[in-house]
Amino acid sequence: MHIALLGSLLKWILYGGLVGILSGSASALFLASLDYATEQRLNYPWLLFLLPFGGAFMSFLYLKYGKNAGKGNNLILEQIQQGQETIPFRMAPLVLLGTFLTHLFGGSAGREGTAVQMGGSFSELIGKVFRVDESDRKILLMCGISSGFGSVFGTPLAGTIFGIEVIAIGLVSYQAIIPCFIASFVGNVVTTVWGIHHIHYHMGEVPSLTAMVVMKVVIASVLFGLASILFSELTHWLKKMFAKLFKNPVIKTFIGGVIIIVLVYIFGTRDYLGLGIPLLQESFEHPVAHLAFLWKTLFTALTLGAGYQGGEVTPLFVIGGTLGNSLASILHISAPFLAGLGLIAVFSGATNTPIACFIMGIELFGAESALYIFMACIISYMFSGHTGIYTSQQIGVSKSKLHLIPENSTLASIKIKKANETRRNG
Repeated sequence: MHIALLGSLLKWILYGGLVGILSGSASALFLASLDYATEQRLNYPWLLFLLPFGGAFMSFLYLKYGKNAGKGNNLILEQIQQGQETIPFRMAPLVLLGTFLTHLFGGSAGREGTAVQMGGSFSELIGKVFRVDESDRKILLMCGISSGFGSVFGTPLAGTIFGIEVIAIGLVSYQAIIPCFIASFVGNVVTTVWGIHHIHYHMGEVPSLTAMVVMKVVIASVLFGLASILFSELTHWLKKMFAKLFKNPVIKTFIGGVIIIVLVYIFGTRDYLGLGIPLLQESFEHPVAHLAFLWKTLFTALTLGAGYQGGEVTPLFVIGGTLGNSLASILHISAPFLAGLGLIAVFSGATNTPIACFIMGIELFGAESALYIFMACIISYMFSGHTGIYTSQQIGVSKSKLHLIPENSTLASIKIKKANETRRNG
């Protein structure tokens, strides 16, 4: 038995290490390209006017060559569950170029989706080279998620758990925990070796544990969960409306870019473009506009809804951080502290991965605030209901006994079922 276990460990050191090396290197290239794109956008404000053309160009490439790569993260989740499709290697260069153009021209998007898709593409390639069976292929794809996530944020432990927790709500496959850790750890090390440095945030002094502080954290965490619902549902609704109004994806993305440009001039600021890192950093240092979280939600939902490439997680960080900052003055609690909780908790609610988010909070802010981070993550997770940014995410266990979920349901199928019931009753 132990010989078999040793053989399995050596196998996954090889597979997971290869995934980590490829994903970590890709993440390093990706993060360096994002820094360059952001610098150019700030130095040359006129690049914003090319946003519709850049988006239309990428939509054309996906239409012409993308095939099922257009499903993005959801394609990887489907293949881990029970999918029969192949993850094309073209997904990696397409999403890398698409996200680069989104940020170069001013779209509001993140980076996790790109890193995860690149990781999934490399995992599929490794699986084909070594001719792995279906079971090992699924674990390899989970390694791709972990390595992409861990390397792009510099959080290898959170990346490990995210890769096994995001597949199905309420269910975790411990069979994949060692492979995912190897892939995430190696990916993070490789990214660092390439000279990439991650941004750090500080929550400041952590409040003493009192009944009043706990009550304030609970109230804020409920609002963080509701904010995650707003982001997820608005993004999905805009994707649906854009697709309904504009059958041609090239025209759809072009129009979306024009709308974003108009909004920039209506709001009179470019703070909500790109990743939003300066706005997030400000939420840990100074008061921000009370509705900054809402405007970042709108800009990001419009960008992704119109078909631009990029992730959701960093904008979720910004939404959570700015919302926490705004709530601090109302709840009379430290703004950096609540901004840190918001950063983690809104992400937890939108991805339905409370354990990964809790661990990420520890990696980012330290263990001193662990109790509060855990409270924020699990409460936001519960109050986000059966919603989320990944529509192909399965519901393994319902969040409430009062809400029975059919077996093998996904967030998308639940939404369709609810819409059909509303149509019949209406």
